[in-house]
Amino acid sequence: MSSNPITRRALLRHLTTLSVLSALPLSALARIVTRTPPPSPFDENSTAEEVTAGIDLSGKTIAITGANSGLGYETMRVLAMRGAHVIGIARTQAKAEAACSTIDGETTPMFLDLADWDSVVACAEGIRARQQPLDGLITNAGIMALPELELVNGVERQFAVNHLGHFILINQLLEPVLAAPEGRFTILSSLAHRRAKNGIEFDNLDGSKHYDPWDAYGVSKLANALCARELARRLSDTNAIANSVHPGIIATNLGKHLPAWQQWLAGAVGWLFMKTIPEGAATTCYVATSPDLKGVRGFYFADCNVNEGETPWIRDDAMAAELWRVSEALTRNYLPAQGVG
Repeated sequence: MSSNPITRRALLRHLTTLSVLSALPLSALARIVTRTPPPSPFDENSTAEEVTAGIDLSGKTIAITGANSGLGYETMRVLAMRGAHVIGIARTQAKAEAACSTIDGETTPMFLDLADWDSVVACAEGIRARQQPLDGLITNAGIMALPELELVNGVERQFAVNHLGHFILINQLLEPVLAAPEGRFTILSSLAHRRAKNGIEFDNLDGSKHYDPWDAYGVSKLANALCARELARRLSDTNAIANSVHPGIIATNLGKHLPAWQQWLAGAVGWLFMKTIPEGAATTCYVATSPDLKGVRGFYFADCNVNEGETPWIRDDAMAAELWRVSEALTRNYLPAQGVG
């Protein structure tokens, strides 16, 4: 575990710089956000263990949501295998403890419910109470394709859970991530962002104008990618970075809301076109740990390499900035007094 203390002076220095930076026009920072990282030697067939081979994470602490199953569990397992202390976060304390108890390595179970924003704040407070830098936050948990429109705090549930719950957590944990030598925010997006054909429809965040399970999921995943892009801009004068990833198409608990026949089909023939869980966790582990990505910010990764995405929205800096503003307005009662930028 890292022993570098969080100092108020260091935090204030970061926040002062960020406040000035956020006032600059987006064009002034474009060169920072769009610097292309080197191509990696990994691809769609690489596994999480392969992309982290030879990387020593001893002394680092990394938190991950959705650590109790699927991609989150595999990511936690591999990061702990490489020496990291992993804060494994699940929707209940029991699930977090059960998952962490099976990991070889140092783990700490914690819980939050992304639909219960008070619990998100409480989880972040618990992490901050450790008074230790946080070398990485991986926002992995999520829900997908809810068949009926549901609301959380007046917002469509997939947007509220996949984006806004994590948006609160990111802002709440800014302080310990900035205190780390090279803190990383790794935000899981998805190829499904292409379903957001009109981008983020800010006048339909409650689904009152129209609702489609997959389109709403796509909007939440586009929001994840844009959140990483805007966060990267706001972090551009610090040592911290933010990027988003598409893990691939994998059969996990994320598909529990799909019709029974689709779940059966995935189980029967999914091996023909789906990644395995170890393959699906590879891009997350690569982006969260690779030394080659030092200082690389604001990109969307797939198959362990930068991907341009499926729509121009994913590179829309104006939409990313507006998303951040709207997200702050929707969650203002759950954000720290001083945010990023």
